[in-house]
Formats: sequence, C-alpha cells, structure tokens
Amino acid sequence: MSHQDSPERASDDKKDAGDNRRGSVTGVPNPAGWSSWFGGKDVVIGPRIGPVLSSISIGSDSDIEQTSSTAILDKQLAEDSEHAIKYRTCSWQKTAGLLFSELILTVVISGIVLYTSLVLWEFCLRHPEVRDVCDIGQMLFWNKKWAWWATAVMFLLNNTFIQGLHVLVGAKYLNTMTEADQVGCRTVSFGIVVAIVCWLFSLPRTFDMLSKIGTASAFFTFVSVLLATIFAAIQSEPAGFDGTAPIVTASPVLGTTFVNGLGAFLNISYTFIGQITLPSFIAEMKDPRDFPKALWACTIAEIVLFSVVGAVVYAYVGNQYMTAPAFGSLEPVFKKVSFSFMIPTIIFLGVLYASVSARFIFFRIFQNSRHKSEHTLVGWATWTSILLATWILAFIIAQVIPFFSSLLSLMSSLFDSFFGFIFWGVAYFRMRQADGSIAVVKEHTISGYLLGALNVIIIVIGVFFLTVGTYATVESIIIEFETGAVRGVFSCASNGL
Repeated sequence: MSHQDSPERASDDKKDAGDNRRGSVTGVPNPAGWSSWFGGKDVVIGPRIGPVLSSISIGSDSDIEQTSSTAILDKQLAEDSEHAIKYRTCSWQKTAGLLFSELILTVVISGIVLYTSLVLWEFCLRHPEVRDVCDIGQMLFWNKKWAWWATAVMFLLNNTFIQGLHVLVGAKYLNTMTEADQVGCRTVSFGIVVAIVCWLFSLPRTFDMLSKIGTASAFFTFVSVLLATIFAAIQSEPAGFDGTAPIVTASPVLGTTFVNGLGAFLNISYTFIGQITLPSFIAEMKDPRDFPKALWACTIAEIVLFSVVGAVVYAYVGNQYMTAPAFGSLEPVFKKVSFSFMIPTIIFLGVLYASVSARFIFFRIFQNSRHKSEHTLVGWATWTSILLATWILAFIIAQVIPFFSSLLSLMSSLFDSFFGFIFWGVAYFRMRQADGSIAVVKEHTISGYLLGALNVIIIVIGVFFLTVGTYATVESIIIEFETGAVRGVFSCASNGL
C-alpha cells in the first residue's frame, strides 16, 4: 500500500486535530505514552508554533497554512513522485546508515544528543516543510529573518570547517602510510588528493545513495576500532614507549589545566555533536515518524561499541602514550592496518557535511525550478560547482589555519552551543507553549517538572559553551602562539602519526 493511500495516514488529520486540543505534556509528539519516543505510524503530531515560512514552497494551495502537517507532508510526497530526482526516499533503516557516521564517544554526550535529537524530530514533524537547521532557527526565534541569516552563517561555517578537518585527517593518513617515500610537498599534495576524492563522492544529489556509503563506512569503522582495540592489547608496548609503564587514572592526570581539559572536550564535541545535519536527514524520509528507530539504533551501537573500545585501548596505552587519533599509540604495522579501515569514514563524513551545505544553497537557488527535481545540465552544473567551491574552501582552511585543533574548539564553543544545546531547549518550550501552556505550569506533573528542568539545563550548558568555552579556547590559542606550537601555513612537512 502506498504511503499516501494508507488508511492510517488518511486518519491522521483527525488525530492531529484531537492532539492539538489536548496538548502534549510529556515533551514528545504522542501524549499517550513514552512509546512514541521510538517513532512509527501511530505517532500523533502536535500543533505548529507558527505559520509556514514564506520562503518555502509547498504547493499552490492558498489555504495550506491551515492544513495539518500530515497534509503538507503528503503534498510534498505527491509532488516528489512526479520528478526524476526524488528527495524523500529514505527509510528509517537508510537514515540509520547516515546517523552511524555521527560517532559519539561518551554516554553523557550520547544521552544529551539522543534527547535533543528527539526534540528536534518532534519539531520537524510539526513543520515538515523545513529543509535544514536555518529554517528551524528562523521559526524558533519568532520568524525573524535575522535569525535565519545568523543561523545560515553558523551553519555554513560549521560544515565547511568539518570538511577542512577531513581534508587534514585524510592527508594525515596518506602521510602515515607513505612516511618512507620521497614525496614533494607532502601535506599540501595529499590535501589536494583528498579534497578531489571527497568532491567526487559528494556528487550524488539525494541521501538515498549517501546512506549506502554511510552504512559501509559504519561497518569499516567498526572493523577499524575493533582491530585497534585488539592490537592495543596484544602489542608488546605502545608506540613511543620510554620504559615507563602506562599510567591509567580515573581522573585527569596531575597538571591538566582547566583550559586543556575544556579544550579537549570542546574539540571532541565539535566533531561528534551532529544535530545540525538531522533536519536534512528527516526532510528526505518517506515517513519522518520512523526517525527515532534510526536514532536509537545508532545511539545504542555507539554507546556499547565506543565506550568499550575507549576503555580497553586506554587501559593498555595509558595517559602518556595516548594520541589523537588513537592509532598513533600502536606499533607501525598495527597502526597502518587499523587506520586503513577508517578511509571510508574519513571520506564519508566530509562528504556528508558538504552535501548538506550544497543542498542548502542549491535548494534556495532552484526552489521553484525544474532544475531542482529533474536531470538538467544547469541543475547538475550548479550542483557540481557548489560542491567544488566548498571543497576548495575546505582545502584552503585545512592549510591556512595554523592552530587547527584550537580552532575546532573555538567553532564548537561558538556553534555547538546553539546547534547542540540552546536551539533544542528553546524548541521544547516553544512547542509546549503551542500545546496550550508550559507543561510544568499547567499540569504540575513530575515528568513535566523533570523535562522542564532538563531543558533549562540544556540551555545552560549551551550558554556555558558559548561563554566559558570561548574564553578557554582563546586562552589555548594564546598559549600555542607563546610556546611556538603553531605550524606554518601550507606546510610541506608530514603530519603523519
């Protein structure tokens, strides 16, 4: 039975209307219980927080703003089916393939990302016309156009710097594998190679193809970290061993400063807080109500796999021999073998963020044009050119920024503070307000108080990132310059492990 014709979907408008009257007091779309946190066709969608954005085309019906979110989604699917290039083609399994690339290294971060992603998902269900986080930014802040532009700037900068990171990591891999070979300007040359390869893999226009690459990259990542764990346990001694036994502690080693500790956490957060991409994933799902299944599958796998891997590798390597990435702590042969299985992920993650950025620009250029949904020379030439521009910029960033690690921490404090925390705390309260009243005020339930407090904490964490995190990062950059640790621009020297 087709998505549009199913009896379940046909009755959703009535269910939506009933839900709008009752309101949602649990912080998830279905007020009937916690089971809706796992998604599916029975999820009841709450009311919108505002009208459809004027910049988004969803058809010619003049009264579309008065219809339910289900009707808007059905209209999008019907229009999509008439074109050669179909965007809403992802099932929850394919979306899981995309999400598996967003590796989260701690249980705490995983829990926060899981919850805020569910809030984001609820918001996207209520407003299925949004295509990216920039639309959400505008809607959250009372439909102000400055909010859209501010979010757009942060969105594009964040994604481009992540692309630059993967150009740098790709060059690091090639330098590691060819350390004994005579190569010209090593890091610059390898950066060009990686940027070109990533650009080519970015060319697919929909996430349907990228989801297959994402699933493959998840498998190879699993093999890579599994091998690294085994090698760390069986090698005679860690790389760089100086005769001192590995030091393993449950807390940071003596001498670790606040700036160093917070900088390390921000660096990790920059790479692994991935909510910025989720609206684009949800926008291409045939049934967005299935999104939590992909989210839970990804999160559970990440917590189990990477918590165990991190603990085991650290137990054998210790503080003084640990490197970033951890492959550098292994003996040369082990290092090269395990690092090699990370190639698909090195390419795919950069490709993913490039595709999200390109879609953001491409859809604005051809919003109401046939070039968006048909195979035309103009459409493909524009898409290819946008991607090429993002990868050229990413390559330049990877080569020019002399304090790349600290810059990642700075970007995390400035951007993840919003995309990882503040946005979704605000979204929670805006949706509760649209339900009729703030839950903690109206219902006085324990769950209402707890969820309200949790979202206040999430906003406070975001503000902490934005203020204290920015301060710590600037201090770290100053220290790097003072100690001479800053590398030169367009450096030919190897950056291999």
